[in-house]
This record gives sequence, structure tokens and C-alpha cells, in this order.
Amino acid sequence: MENTAIKIVKAFQKAGYEAYFAGGSVRDLLMEREPKDYDIATSATPDEIERIVDAIHLESKTIPIGKQFGVMLGIVHGHAFEIATFRSDSSYSDGRRPDAVLFTSAKEDAVRRDFTINGLFYDPIAKKVIDYVSGQDDIKNKIIRFIGEPHERIKEDHLRILRAIRFSNNLGFEYDSRTEAAIKELAHLLKDISRERVADELNKMILHPRRAHSFRELEKFGIFEHIMPEVLAEKGVAQPVRFHQEGDVLTHSFKSLHDIPKDWATLELCWAVFLHDIGKPAKFELRPDRIHFDGHAELSAQIARSILIRLKFPKAMVTKICWLIDHHMTVGFIPKMKRIHQVNLFLHPWFEDLMRLHWCDEKGSVPADMKLYEEIIKLYTEFKDEKLLEDHFKPKLNGDEIMKLTGLKPGPAIQDLLNALREAQIEGEVKTKKEAEEFIKRINK
Repeated sequence: MENTAIKIVKAFQKAGYEAYFAGGSVRDLLMEREPKDYDIATSATPDEIERIVDAIHLESKTIPIGKQFGVMLGIVHGHAFEIATFRSDSSYSDGRRPDAVLFTSAKEDAVRRDFTINGLFYDPIAKKVIDYVSGQDDIKNKIIRFIGEPHERIKEDHLRILRAIRFSNNLGFEYDSRTEAAIKELAHLLKDISRERVADELNKMILHPRRAHSFRELEKFGIFEHIMPEVLAEKGVAQPVRFHQEGDVLTHSFKSLHDIPKDWATLELCWAVFLHDIGKPAKFELRPDRIHFDGHAELSAQIARSILIRLKFPKAMVTKICWLIDHHMTVGFIPKMKRIHQVNLFLHPWFEDLMRLHWCDEKGSVPADMKLYEEIIKLYTEFKDEKLLEDHFKPKLNGDEIMKLTGLKPGPAIQDLLNALREAQIEGEVKTKKEAEEFIKRINK
């Protein structure tokens, strides 16, 4: 991808235009990180971008994803590159997009961007960084700083509040004092942002290993109040000290989120972990023995569903997250369940994620007690080793054989007997065909 990006820049420069890598790719290169993509900024207009990209290769093409804003998507050698004309922006009346753009110089393009660390250009031909905003210094000093006046940058695009928090935490950078003050003062503007854009930023935060740090700052800056107020109800809600010396429900949620192993981190699991106890505040009950939260799992699933639907999450994702939350207290009953009920859970496609949620729930507690997790994983491993996944679907008798034994005619009764036989096999009551025949005769009477 990098070689192709260099080839594109070379084509523009050969045609007499300025062209550089821009934004996040430059920041990543300076931080010795592998860029996920390469954006290119140029003095060429959209029509000229189209002409030059199309000439690079027979299969090269452009897609006008935002031609009115000077933004084209270039497809070269199978890679996609956002290629944009240097521009300055007019006012942002909708708090998202400029009302109009003016094609201009590289310097004016740099100063209209969000953060200094994202306002850099790099010429891969001359191997030279072009820095009009002191972005290199802020990368060196690990500072997140808005370009120009922070309040103005945020008012242009309110989502920059969440972007600042994401960049700060994902990169491990500190906030410039004026940037931090503006985030706190203007957090309320997030209520005007489309829920899809908010969800996109939250998802990028929650998938990153520093997810808990980001979410703690959403609470610190008063942002949950405007995008997910239900979370704040967890604050200050006490838990039984015997099981939760870490603190209140919100602290437990943050700690559980923090302890998700890197290779487990899917959107569904991360959100299930963060929201698994969101129903606890409404179910708080202080009894003589200790604090109880009876029925909180079901309520948590209901509240989570409301939040996720509001944030426009895909229906399938909402279903899975809420199933995990709704069943997270069921885990405690697994060792004493009848074998058939254990098997039905073990066969569920989301069972392993349910156990991961349980693991994170325990790790988020002080002291962490992993005995139950280890016991269930042992049962689950034995279940898989016994190959019940295959065997339990194969009753020792089929429908014809059952009809011959019982004299029954085809109908629901035969299916009932087959189901009973399946359960008996799973429970270990029936192990041979002869035992199956005796079992069917006995229950048919």
C-alpha cells in the first residue's frame, strides 16, 4: 500500500502539482507505527485528480465520494486512497460539515484540520515533513492540541470532542490545557450529533486495549450525561463488600472492561462487559445479610437494548449483546444443572462468549474468584471431548423402531419419545440400544 501511495504522489508531482501524504498516516510514520491507510492531499482539483489517477494504471479509477468538498477515492493496484484537494472551509452551520469549501494552499489546508498531530504533510519523494502547526513537537511531547482556538474547532464539528478523547487514550497522550477546558465546556454539543457517528467513535474506543481509560474520561468530562445517561446511575451504587472490594457498580464496570484480554475483544463482548450490570441500580436492595440485586441481569439486558437501539447498532449485534447480558447470572447454576440443560447451553453458538463475559465479570471484582469459571470450563472441555456434539443428535432408536416397539402411529407422540430418549442418552441413563428399547417401553406405559 505504501509503495502504491508513493507512486500516486509521484504521478501528481510529475504532472506539476503539489502532493503529499496527509493526516494520520504522517503521524503514524513519525511515531514508527504502521499506517492503516494513506490519505493524500494535493493542489490538483477533483477533475485533475480523476484524470491523473485514471492514467496511472489501466485498472485505476476514482470514485467521487465528496467531490463538492474536493475529496475523491482513488483505487490503484487494488488499494483505496482518499485523495483530497487542499482546501479551507467556511462556517459549519450543522456542526458537522462545512457549508462551502475553497480550494487553496497546503498551509491553509493544514490549519483547518482538527489536531496538530493530524495537521502534518509528508513528501515521500523528497522524504520531507511539512509542518505548519508544530505537530512534530506535540508528537514528541505526547500532547493532544487543537489547531487554533479549541472552541472554534469543536463548534465546527462537535464529534471532535470524542475524537480528542479517543486519540488521547489510544495514543497515551496528555491534553493541552486549553483543549481539555474546551472539551469540558462544550460536552453538551454531543447531544446534537447523529447517533451513528457517536457509536462509530465509541466503537473505536471500546475495541482499543485502553478502552477503560477512554470510557473513564467520558465520565470525567460529563459526556455520558449527553450520550448514555443510564451509565451514570451506576455511580455511587454500593455492592457487597465481601465480593466487590473494588467499589461501586460503575467502578466494577470500568475494571471489567479494563481486564478484557486483547484476543477476546469483539464489539459484542466489549459492550456486553460494559453494560452487564447497568440494571443493578434499579434492583438495589439492602437486606439484613447483605446487598442484593435480584433480577438485575434481565433488566440490564432491557436497558442495554434501549441504549444500543438508540445508537443505531445492527439488530444482530443488539440481539447477541443482550443475550450475553441476560444470561450472565445463569452461569452460576451450570454445575448443578441437569446434563440436558448443560448440553443445550454448551451447544449454543454464543456460549464461549458467555464464559468470557463471566471471566471479565470476575476479573472486574476484588477479590477475583475464578473457581466457578474453571469448573465450568472443565465440564465444557469434557463435553467436547466426549463428542456429544455429534452423538447427542443420534438417538439409539429411530421413529420406525419406536413405532414397532410401542404400536403407536406417526404423530407428535413419536417425537416426544425421541426427545425423551435423547435427553436420557445425554443424562447417561441410556447407553446401549437394548437400554433404549427398555426405556421407550417403560415411559410409553
